[in-house]
Amino acid sequence: MNCCICGPVKNCGPYLHKVLENIEKIGSLFDDYKIVLYYDKSNDDSLEILKKYQLKNSKLLFYINEMPTSRFRTHNIAKARNFCLNYIRDNRDIFPYFIMMDFDDVNCKGLNVEPLKKSLKREDWDGLSFNTFPFYYDIWALSIKPYYFSYLHFKQTNINDHNVFKYYIDKIMKNVPKDTLLPCLSAFNGFSIYRTNKFLNTYYDGRIRIDLLPINYINEQSRVTKSKIIYKKYHSVDGRYEDCEHRAFHLQAIKNSGARIMISPEILFN
Repeated sequence: MNCCICGPVKNCGPYLHKVLENIEKIGSLFDDYKIVLYYDKSNDDSLEILKKYQLKNSKLLFYINEMPTSRFRTHNIAKARNFCLNYIRDNRDIFPYFIMMDFDDVNCKGLNVEPLKKSLKREDWDGLSFNTFPFYYDIWALSIKPYYFSYLHFKQTNINDHNVFKYYIDKIMKNVPKDTLLPCLSAFNGFSIYRTNKFLNTYYDGRIRIDLLPINYINEQSRVTKSKIIYKKYHSVDGRYEDCEHRAFHLQAIKNSGARIMISPEILFN
């Protein structure tokens, strides 16, 4: 039982040592593991850290990208994740599992491997992410009834409107029994594990892929938010052209392979 652990790295220097240490603990749950990273040109010492770590651990492979291919952040991140995904596809017979994770402050905290270890004994998920402490933070990647699409694409009348979604999912997570998984359409929260065979016919896409959602889902979200879908440029995200890359990845896997996307209420990093 092998696993490929992968993700994009850009300006992650302050966190890399601890994240890589956590990856070694995660890797110990498997017979063997490989780390595959896509490095985007950074303004810190991320590359130097990766080179030094590779000398210590030959399981690390990384690609160096010097130039962004798009002016949109999510498009570049999608390219990075797809690079890792292509490696997994090419080695599908070696890695029945793969992990996609971020290499920032979320995953550099203390690690409790027990929830992940228990999950590997379960058969009721194909893609599995976990809760985070002190609250569930990644509402952008999340698609769950009745918030199927990005909250950024529905009207926000004041600065606190997006917190409605955050409080909604946090309340749900706090009430899910410990050994119960919560089904959804998309979730990441900085770390997800996947059964490779269910994700061979999908890819990450940072573009707006509203075509992947049934119109009745969009209509339901419009009723709940009292807003038609909007396309607006924000400070760090251009909602006219960008969406979280995980949503398209998960929705395609559900459509093409019947993948079961789940969230565990348990916490890996705290």
